Parts: sequence; C-alpha cells; structure tokens
Amino acid sequence: MTDTRLRQAQEMEQEVAHRRPLPAAVPRPVKRMSGRADTSRTPAHVRVIGVELDEDDHALIRRKLGMKLGKFATSIERVSVRVTDTNGPRGGVDQVCSVKVALSGLPSVVIERQHAALHAAIDVALRATEQAVRRSVRRRRMKPLRGRNSAIREVTPW
Repeated sequence: MTDTRLRQAQEMEQEVAHRRPLPAAVPRPVKRMSGRADTSRTPAHVRVIGVELDEDDHALIRRKLGMKLGKFATSIERVSVRVTDTNGPRGGVDQVCSVKVALSGLPSVVIERQHAALHAAIDVALRATEQAVRRSVRRRRMKPLRGRNSAIREVTPW
C-alpha cells in the first residue's frame, strides 16, 4: 500500500472512531480515568417503560447516539435515554423519548420529545439533543477565562 493510501485509511479510521455506538456500560477503573477521549468510554443507558424494545433496538439507539453525539465525546460524561408509552394501550401521540446528557463542567442537557411513532420520537429527541449539546459546548468555548484580562489591565495611579 502506498503512503497516501495508508494515510487516507488512517484518516478514515479516525473519522469513523468518533461515530461509533456508545457502550451500555463502562468498567469502574475506566470511569476513574480522567479525560475521556472517545465514544468507547462514554456510557449510554437505555431505559424502557411500557414499550417493548429488543436488543436490536437498543443497539440502534446506541449507534444513533454515537452518530449524533460522538463528536462531543470529550465533553460528555454519560448519556441516559428513556423511552416510555404514556397512554399505554389506548394509543395516540404517546411515545415519549427523553434524553439526559451529563456534560463535564457544564449543567446537564435534558430533552423530551413526543410522537405517535416510537422511532420518530427517538429520532426527533436525538436531533434536538445534538443541537442542545452543541450550543452548550460552544457557549463554554466562547466564555472567556477568569482572570485572564487582569494581567493586561493598567494600574492607574491615584
């Protein structure tokens, strides 16, 4: 393989790495390590109340979380997704998906969306979660560091 092809393959691997599915759990020793850097260390808990989801659906939710939130993995501590059926067997617009993202150094982001179809509720909630996390992280990055301007200020004589 030529150097350019090898470099392209490595770049593609790095690009795909931040879009991996989020794991269901992370071992305690790994949690204690500071500075999470990739999606493999960001746990995603999926809770289901009144809705039947099989393991394929759980894996699909984790994969979508990885696609939407993987780029912010360095800022995310954990993600919790709850899927509930509020009306039960009566039907209607009652499929609720709520997502909570615990950000390091920032308040948690909580999003809740309702829809008649289960997967549509999940998609809408994840889209809104991505936008909210992007806003929060951007706000932190734009915030000036404390005490930074004090060294620049001139001391005025009295």
